[in-house]
Amino acid sequence: MKLEIRSIHISIITVGLLIFYSSCAPVQHGWKAAKGPLMTQWAKDVSPQNVHPEYPRPQMVREDWMNLNGLWQYAIRPGNLPKPKKFTGQILVPFPAESALSGVMKEVGKNNRLWYRRAFEIPPGWKDKRILLHFGAVDWEAAVWVNDKLVGIHRGGYDPFSFDITDLLNPSRTQEIVLSVWDPADAGFQPRGKQVAKPNSIWYTSVTGIWQTVWLEPVNRAHIESLNIVPDIDKESVYLTANCSKGAESSSIEIEIGDSGSSAAKTSGRPGEKITIHIKQPKLWSPDSPFLYDLKVTLIDDEGVAQDSVNGYFGMRKIAVAKDANGVNRLCLNNEPAFLFGPLDQGWWPDGLYAAPTDEALRYDIEVTKKLGFNMARKHVKVEPQRWYYWCDKLGLLVWQDMPNGDKHIGQKDPDLVRSRDSAVQFELELANIIDSLRNHPCIVMWVPFNEGWGQYDTAHIAGWIKKHDPTRLVNNASGWVDRNEGDVCDIHSYPGPAAPPNEPNRAAVLGEFGGLGLHVREHSWQKTKGWGYRMPKTREQLSAAYGNLLQRLQPMKNKGLAAAVYTQTTDVETEVNGLMSYDRAVIKMDAEKTAALNHRLYETDKTK
Repeated sequence: MKLEIRSIHISIITVGLLIFYSSCAPVQHGWKAAKGPLMTQWAKDVSPQNVHPEYPRPQMVREDWMNLNGLWQYAIRPGNLPKPKKFTGQILVPFPAESALSGVMKEVGKNNRLWYRRAFEIPPGWKDKRILLHFGAVDWEAAVWVNDKLVGIHRGGYDPFSFDITDLLNPSRTQEIVLSVWDPADAGFQPRGKQVAKPNSIWYTSVTGIWQTVWLEPVNRAHIESLNIVPDIDKESVYLTANCSKGAESSSIEIEIGDSGSSAAKTSGRPGEKITIHIKQPKLWSPDSPFLYDLKVTLIDDEGVAQDSVNGYFGMRKIAVAKDANGVNRLCLNNEPAFLFGPLDQGWWPDGLYAAPTDEALRYDIEVTKKLGFNMARKHVKVEPQRWYYWCDKLGLLVWQDMPNGDKHIGQKDPDLVRSRDSAVQFELELANIIDSLRNHPCIVMWVPFNEGWGQYDTAHIAGWIKKHDPTRLVNNASGWVDRNEGDVCDIHSYPGPAAPPNEPNRAAVLGEFGGLGLHVREHSWQKTKGWGYRMPKTREQLSAAYGNLLQRLQPMKNKGLAAAVYTQTTDVETEVNGLMSYDRAVIKMDAEKTAALNHRLYETDKTK
């Protein structure tokens, strides 16, 4: 069974479990989205009974789970006040409070806290199980109570976190969850991406609260906590480590790899150890052929009884810097030089802000990116739900993954920022958690810790730590402005450009941002007045001509040594109108077929060399 079909099947089963109880459960009728400046075509598909129903962790799927997305109660209160006795109204989770799809569309602000409350019931079949409460992402500081008992506090707006709530459950089936969320936005030092209290030009509306799926999962006391999957195409092997809970020390791990319904390999090992699985003549993953192997991992106790089983997938691919026939450093995918070209992808939505309205909307952005002839996207100072990376894996789109920026900025000639200890610790904690949560996705080929001096500090240490923590991917020490001669690439920005950094003996030359050609499509814009872009052609024809001119100038740079380029950007965002698509995704601004033809020329081998 295909993974996406299984996830839909599971979510349909759990719809019957999503019942709201007692006075703390909001009434579902009467809810509607707020009237925002602009909505997408998918907004009509969003309802309290159907909001991101897909299983949220596609690389480690369990068949028994409960989706807690839907209507919760909410209140916005001054930060120094305790839990409110009376809540204000309903909020649709997982959309941030400032978004139209939340039904609230109110600013929370640095001096307030956003409170959530909802009830749920534990299904009878979960008796004697450990119950895990999962949050995909909550921005930024979240305190969680279950049945009036504090479970824990998490700080980090982009990384998933979980709590074992078993010992806090009531003997009766009805339970209560309460969250208190505080987000200082650009008044704090925490990673925040492009969120600001006063949006303008390239800075956007601040978001607060839950913005990815919330869900419950029953497990045995001994269970699988995470997987670490490392492909090695040169040795026709994949290395898998199953990290397990306490109580699994004497158990064994059984691994089965599937190839289009047939068994490709089987082996076993111990929890916590690196297990080698040989795959004869492996099918390699690439944008042109995004083949994914099925994966099943089972935890077996010392009596031979299965205690846990998870399903997932992986791709066999390799990314490296190596010299071409002319001795120039290139980015090599599966040991072959490959020019990486794609848009800067901000991942913002006019109706959901940080949260896409539906899974179909997430997929659409990737489909259009591929349709336009790109093989890569740079996920810019934001992290997406795992479903976005799943579609990149499935459809074949390479990804450069940025770390969301925070703290202060430095100029192009400034030394590295000196962060406070608290600021540095928080940045590095979130960086590690983000890498660990995404590291199994074959689509991701590069980590980018800093962009244009935003929060850039101790660059050599950070770049070196990332490379040691994940040696299977490339490291871009600083995209644009403040290169410190670290990592695998030298990255410059040029608007509208293009431009190329000089070739180096050990690193590849890349153009981390260029273009930014704007076209204001009034009926599909965040604001009706003229928006902002680096250059502003007046018609679709002028935009296409200007884009073609950029690529004509980019081609000889690629021939001489430029290894990758990132065009700004996938979509318009708020007042920015330099997207390939309008902000609501209703308009592709240039002819898709002609644009794809222009882009494909960059991948052709230059025959004049």
